[in-house]
Amino acid sequence: MRIAIFGRNINPVFYDSLRRLFGILHLHHVEVTVYRPFLDYMRTEIGFEPEYISDFSIHHELRNVDFFFSIGGDGTFLEAISLVRDSRIPMVGINSGRLGFLADVAQTELESALESLFTVKYHLQPRSLIRLENDIGLFSDFPYALNEFTVHKQDTAQMITINVIVGNDYLNSYWSDGLIIATPTGSTAYALSVGGPIITPTAANFVIAPIAPHNLAIRPVIIPDSEEIKIRVEGRSERYMATLDSRSTVFNPDLEIRLRKADFSINVVQFDNQSFYGTLRNKLMWGIDKRN
Repeated sequence: MRIAIFGRNINPVFYDSLRRLFGILHLHHVEVTVYRPFLDYMRTEIGFEPEYISDFSIHHELRNVDFFFSIGGDGTFLEAISLVRDSRIPMVGINSGRLGFLADVAQTELESALESLFTVKYHLQPRSLIRLENDIGLFSDFPYALNEFTVHKQDTAQMITINVIVGNDYLNSYWSDGLIIATPTGSTAYALSVGGPIITPTAANFVIAPIAPHNLAIRPVIIPDSEEIKIRVEGRSERYMATLDSRSTVFNPDLEIRLRKADFSINVVQFDNQSFYGTLRNKLMWGIDKRN
């Protein structure tokens, strides 16, 4: 078995768990390759030198990898997507902090998760992505998002108008601070914070959710992910902001942005003792009221 490990700066409370992780992998004779900047971080900041490993820094170097471990939070997991890309390498999110829907293996669950991996007590859950298309090459290196695409104003002075066409039909002109187009995976991220619905990860939908709309009658809309979404932005500003997950750039108001479902998915490892509904209850603290 060959496992790739990715991370950034991690919480010091996870240092012992990190050492434990490498120890377990070594004990099971797992071949390990580590993201080079993360390996440098472990050496200089933690004082930890893993044994019997190799390293990688770009997606082309992920050859013959059976699993990809992301250590950190959901943001780290989203960064890792640009390395995994369309390789279909199964991903495991290990949470070194507190809250995480993608990085859902807690420190206390580390040993049991690894045991489930070694004994094949898991299944692969495909997660859909959004593909961005435009005529000027925005995000040309990797024009995909696992969570969401967002367009919003670059300054704080004025609202903007976002014209949206779904398929061949005009949907609405949103007068707001911005607009989110989210996947089912992203429905528990930015879209949730602006009042969007929670969607199960394997649903074939997108969520269109405005950010602080001026019209109180405007609500998030769920559409089939088979539809193409076209967006044009109008306003008094000369530049606007676009984000794909954690990456961002600016663009001019005359640009048409086209969004559609990507032609590949990300495989997330779902252990047999995990479920999306259980994660919802735990992460959102449903049932903390004694009446439940």
